[in-house]
Amino acid sequence: MFHLLQIVDSLSKVTQQMAGDANGDGSLSFFELLMMGGWIMIPLGIMLLLAVYVFAERSIAIRNASRIDNNFMNIVRDHIVSGNVSAARSFAKNTNNPVARIIDKGIQRIGKPIDSIEKSMDNVGTLEMYKLEKNLGILSVVSKAAPIFGFVGTLVGLMQLFSRITTSNEFEVGTIAGGIYTKLITSITGLVIGLGAYLAYSYLNTQIDKTANKMEAASSDFLDVLQEPTR
Repeated sequence: MFHLLQIVDSLSKVTQQMAGDANGDGSLSFFELLMMGGWIMIPLGIMLLLAVYVFAERSIAIRNASRIDNNFMNIVRDHIVSGNVSAARSFAKNTNNPVARIIDKGIQRIGKPIDSIEKSMDNVGTLEMYKLEKNLGILSVVSKAAPIFGFVGTLVGLMQLFSRITTSNEFEVGTIAGGIYTKLITSITGLVIGLGAYLAYSYLNTQIDKTANKMEAASSDFLDVLQEPTR
């Protein structure tokens, strides 16, 4: 029993030293934990920063794009039904959101066949969707690449572990602890970053779908307005 306690105490001291806990206070700071992961934490950190930046930038852009005045289509409808097409176009042109740009394209095509108007509006809608989905691919890549980099860290840790065991020809507690720490930290970090990027990607896609539904509804309402008789 006494020997077992000695082994546990030795393991604790070694792991503290391996982790950078030089003062031996028994606690590890967040920075010390990250340093234990080695060089593989650098690409993981870069991917984390990219994911955070893309999520923040796209969230703001999508939120701004989805802000649509509830009376927007009513105002456009009143102008068109009364025959004041120029006022309808001026109103749509001065409104900065995807719905307004789609409606503006439809107003420009008034007088042409409905199919032609609808196709022109669909083309603008496709371009607006492309703008909303800009840089989302980065989140998708990070969600897949981060766990892989974490597993690479695991393999590096195991390689270092077996290399030290082979070199020293003995199973030292410090050698085993160092390899295990490297393996656990990089794997967990990669999985956490990948999961966060995946959740961010799914959330933004949901918000884009909601904005797309608003664009489709506005397009449908506009085509219905064109079928109404003028006053």
